[in-house]
Amino acid sequence: MESDRFFDPTSQYPRPPFSAQPQEWPGLANKMDPPPDHGEKSYRGSGRLTGRKALITGGDSGIGRAAAIAYAREGADVAINYLQAEESDAREVIELIEAEGRTAVAIPGDIRDEAFCRELVDSAVDQLGGLDILVNNAGRQQWKASLLDITTEDFDATLKTNLYAMLWITQAAMPYLSEGASIINTASVVAYDPPEVLLDYSMTKAAIVNFTKSLAKQVVDQGIRVNAVAPGPFWTPLQPSGGQPQEHVKNFGEDRPMGRPGQPVELASVYVLLASQESSYSSGQVYGATGGKGHP
Repeated sequence: MESDRFFDPTSQYPRPPFSAQPQEWPGLANKMDPPPDHGEKSYRGSGRLTGRKALITGGDSGIGRAAAIAYAREGADVAINYLQAEESDAREVIELIEAEGRTAVAIPGDIRDEAFCRELVDSAVDQLGGLDILVNNAGRQQWKASLLDITTEDFDATLKTNLYAMLWITQAAMPYLSEGASIINTASVVAYDPPEVLLDYSMTKAAIVNFTKSLAKQVVDQGIRVNAVAPGPFWTPLQPSGGQPQEHVKNFGEDRPMGRPGQPVELASVYVLLASQESSYSSGQVYGATGGKGHP
């Protein structure tokens, strides 16, 4: 990012109120107002990931897109996974990766399917020529006012997207990962401070924290590090496409001390740090960015 300039972080990016903007799940970044900043124009790399090969789920938009752009600008080749409905966002990401002279691989598909998860990893490895960074980022978030409103179908879809897929993809990736590799999982501040309307989503994010800490202990002897990122409210398609009630979208991030939501680019450097050797002593950690709330 523009590290040679200084800004007041409370006013650096758009503040609520925002316009009503309902979308069908999973939502598109290119339909959001204001558009999220993933670092398309602002992130500048310095070769910190030269020669690395990364697979990012949910890499079409939001935090995954910011990580993909940053990784490419740091010298990595990148494969992204996304749903077919997100193809228009994904195409933009592929073009941005290729603009950096890096290999860009697009692998659409539904990670709720175990067979696809294993095919995803094999395809990424084949097209990238290896794998040493895995970012389990894709997530499903759909608000429900009451426990009684969560159907078995809802619950199953959320757990399969957020937890089962993480297990399946990481299992499939392990044979390809060697010393120096990094696994980064996207958790959430809701693992520590769960809102009443995100019961099932919050459950999965707390599980991701524990998955991260347990797996880190399992694979440290192989020279593989495992960490998680726990974002607060970030301005991504997850929110207007059913992740929040529309009245919450209008005031999204207002309750933070900074008075605004985070932009995906504000997490890009965290994902770069955790993927690089600069964080060689960090494993089993959870890195937070919550707009001043003080959570991990």
